[in-house]
Formats: sequence, structure tokens, C-alpha cells
Amino acid sequence: MTATTREVDASGLQTVNLERLERRLRHGVGKAIGDFDMIEDGDRVMVCLSGGADSYTLLDILLGLQKSAPIDFELLAVNLDQKQPGFPSRVLPDYLEAQGVDYRIVEEDTYSVVKRVIPEGRTTCSLCSRLRRGVLYRTAAELGADKIALGHHADDIVETAFLNMFFNSRLKAMPAKLKSDDGHHVVIRPLAYLRETLIKQYAALRKFPIIPCDLCGSQPNLQRQSIKSMLRQWDDSHPGRVDNILRSLCSVTPSHLLDRELFDFRGF
Repeated sequence: MTATTREVDASGLQTVNLERLERRLRHGVGKAIGDFDMIEDGDRVMVCLSGGADSYTLLDILLGLQKSAPIDFELLAVNLDQKQPGFPSRVLPDYLEAQGVDYRIVEEDTYSVVKRVIPEGRTTCSLCSRLRRGVLYRTAAELGADKIALGHHADDIVETAFLNMFFNSRLKAMPAKLKSDDGHHVVIRPLAYLRETLIKQYAALRKFPIIPCDLCGSQPNLQRQSIKSMLRQWDDSHPGRVDNILRSLCSVTPSHLLDRELFDFRGF
């Protein structure tokens, strides 16, 4: 893994050394885990593996950290087979078996439910996400998982913040760590500090067997795609702007906002 691989992603990143890139990703994941106390000694961590670049990278980096971390924790990969037509069912099992990773494939036909309930032309993301979350929570309980690790990264977090501001009138992003509404599950996002461009480049260099999502990812005119395009333009014309937005989500001054529930303007 020390050889330099000549790969350049769509954003024009220059050729990098795979080993150096891996160290950078491991540092970012390690910092997020430490900052938010994501993984504790003895934890059984359920890593949700979709077959995309993000989840492959998440599992790969956690496996590396598992070997060098000062604490002991267990990793279990879980894939939700949503019964999308043409889904290559052997890709993930073959990959995980080759890596020697414990895994569980959960078969649940959420695809038919989404297609039946959502009218043609409407976005399926909201319902698909709720159904998927319910199945993963149930699976985590069955497996005795202490933490559920998802592959959302820094770009997902910033995009969610703008989606909530533009369409829901809320200053709300995507937390690096949260407890489920029923209090029974803890969800973590170890890639919270990592940009999507680096993750995609790492996935390409590592040659992960990527499985595209034909349910939501292929839909045209998604609001998230519009936000993503806006942020990409900002990144191109003002490098570092998206990173600054992410940092701002980590440094909030409640007294300089307008939320009367968050800050006691009457009583200070």
C-alpha cells in the first residue's frame, strides 16, 4: 500500500499516496470518535454497509483503528437488502468473507413498499429512510449492538444544515452522535469530519466493489442534489468555504442567534 496510485477524482484532486490518504482518514475518524466519545471499551459496533463508497470506507478505517486502538471493541457489518431489482446479492458477502469480517445480511422488501406508497415522480428518500432506520434499529437490538455506525460524512452534514434552513426553516444539521427517540440505540457517524472528495478518492484507490443505489440516488431534481451543486460551486470558487461551514457547526454562539428557547434573552 505504499505505492503511489495515479487516480484523480472529479474535483481535480492531485495524485496522492494511498498510505498518506489512509493516515489522513484515520486521523479524521479517530478525532471524531474521541471528540464525541463514540466508541467505548467493550462496545459491539454495528457498521451499516450499503455498498457505497462511504460505508466501505467507514468499515475499512474502523477495521484499521480496531487493530491499533487502546480499547477493545467488536465490529459487525450489516447490510439491508431492500430487494431492489437487479441488486447484486453476492457482492457484499463475497467482499466481507474475503476480508474476514463478521456480517449479517438482512432481507426486507422496503423497495416494494416505497414504490407502492410514493406516487410516481415524487422523491422516495423520506419514506425509504424511515423504513430503513426501523429495520436497522430492530437488527441492532437482535444483535446486541451498543452503537450503530453510519457512513454520513462532512458534506452530508453541511447539506442537511442547508436543507433544513431552506425548506424547513430550522437551524439543524446531522449530529455526529445521537440517541434514538426511544432511548434504546446510539447512532454514531465517525466520518463526520471527512470530506466526500477524499472518501471517494480513497474508495477508488482501494477498488471497493461499489453498488449503486437505484432507488433514490438516481432520482432527478432532488433538493439535496441542488444543495450539493451549490456547495460544489462554492468549493470551486472559494476553496475552504464548506470546511468553514462545518467548523461553524462546531462553534455556536446561542446569544447571537434568535432562538428564545436556546438563550434566555429576557432574563440575562
